[in-house]
Amino acid sequence: MVGGLSGPRMLVALAIAIVVLVVLVLKTKIHAFLALIIAASLVGVIGGMPITDTVLENGTTLGIINSIKNGFGGTLGSVGIIIGFGVMMGQIFEISGAAQRMAHTFLGLFGKKREEEAMAITGFLVSIPIFCDSGFMVLAPIAKAISKATKKSVISIGVALAAGLVITHSLVPPTPGPLGVCGIFGIDVGKFILIAIVLALPMAVACIAYARHLGKKYYVVPNENDEMVRSEPKAATYDESFSMNTSEMPSTLLSFLPLAVPIVLILIATITNAVGATDGFMKVFQFIGNPIIAVGLGLVIAILTLGRCADRHTCLLEMEKGMMSAGIIMLLTGGGGALGQVIKDSGLGNYMAEGIAATAIPVVVLPLIISTAMRFIQGSGTVAMTTAASISAPIVIAAGANPFLGAIACCVGSLFFGYFNDSYFWVVNRTLGISEAKEQIEIWSLTSTVAWAIGVVEVLVLNIFF
Repeated sequence: MVGGLSGPRMLVALAIAIVVLVVLVLKTKIHAFLALIIAASLVGVIGGMPITDTVLENGTTLGIINSIKNGFGGTLGSVGIIIGFGVMMGQIFEISGAAQRMAHTFLGLFGKKREEEAMAITGFLVSIPIFCDSGFMVLAPIAKAISKATKKSVISIGVALAAGLVITHSLVPPTPGPLGVCGIFGIDVGKFILIAIVLALPMAVACIAYARHLGKKYYVVPNENDEMVRSEPKAATYDESFSMNTSEMPSTLLSFLPLAVPIVLILIATITNAVGATDGFMKVFQFIGNPIIAVGLGLVIAILTLGRCADRHTCLLEMEKGMMSAGIIMLLTGGGGALGQVIKDSGLGNYMAEGIAATAIPVVVLPLIISTAMRFIQGSGTVAMTTAASISAPIVIAAGANPFLGAIACCVGSLFFGYFNDSYFWVVNRTLGISEAKEQIEIWSLTSTVAWAIGVVEVLVLNIFF
């Protein structure tokens, strides 16, 4: 153990800190950020770490406050700027109509009888810069309009949309939650984006299939006043006169460009780095493909193109609104990093890794269990994945397991059974006109659990090979 600390004592300290963390988040008015810092302090104090900074024989400095500061600053240093850029871009997407243009594009691409696929893919992309709650509210009117025109149940279309939104919101950077997990694990964001997109697609396919099942069971179509009306299922018909008003929407190119450019640049830099093409002119791609620069360029493109929909004052206000929401995410991410650093510096990460290695339990199961449990207990996916990452990252890394797989496990766990303590649960169900608790659980809680179950299988299968 580092600094001669007792492994069993540190383990007890972590258990106490986790219980206190859960109680503070659920039962008190203390914010999750403060609760994370309190938990980090408890791990150090109860575990016997020096209260004041102490220089060890090997020259390293050990101390609770030092670990908290290094963990907080180190984590935000890698992802804080990207989170800020990402949420500012999301606000511009929201006010410009770019999200609606994406939906219109995919509806035309997929054609008749594929409305669920079109809305799921729209949500899949829109939720990368936009929070899923906001994205659903922006796109729900399109789902209702499609339901009216096709006589398809709005449940199948709306659930497919909601699933597409929440999957990338939970898995794919530069969405703040997954980005924070990358920062805590200290892994390459570009590689993580590539892995997360590939793993997210089967989840989306499974949720589309489940959405179609729900549409057959719950036949709900909006009336002329947008009130949800239930009736016996009818065969789908297509109103040939139906069309979306695209006159106030930005063009397809301008709508996709701010999102496509940073993702492509990040992936090019990741691939060129992987094959060792980093000399000469390729250094330019390494620079502009850095997530900070790439997402920053995406934001500039969004401001110069999509930002034309509003005057300067409105555009700045909207971006500042995004920055306010980013502050919460940054504090949570930094708090998680602080807790993780205390676990790492105390040597508890190595101690637990050695203990798990002595059993037949895969190390990646730990972040999966913690994230799933935190999601079920307190509802917030961001808090769940951040907490799981802060506790498990030092252990996963010390055990020599694949850190990318550990990070994916944290994100997958945050999808589990969204219900009454999850704001998105209410946004989806109330927008779709579902008021009975049993139906609400079947329509949304089980949908998110379908995505979670596919993700769990993917994590366990990948663990066999990596």
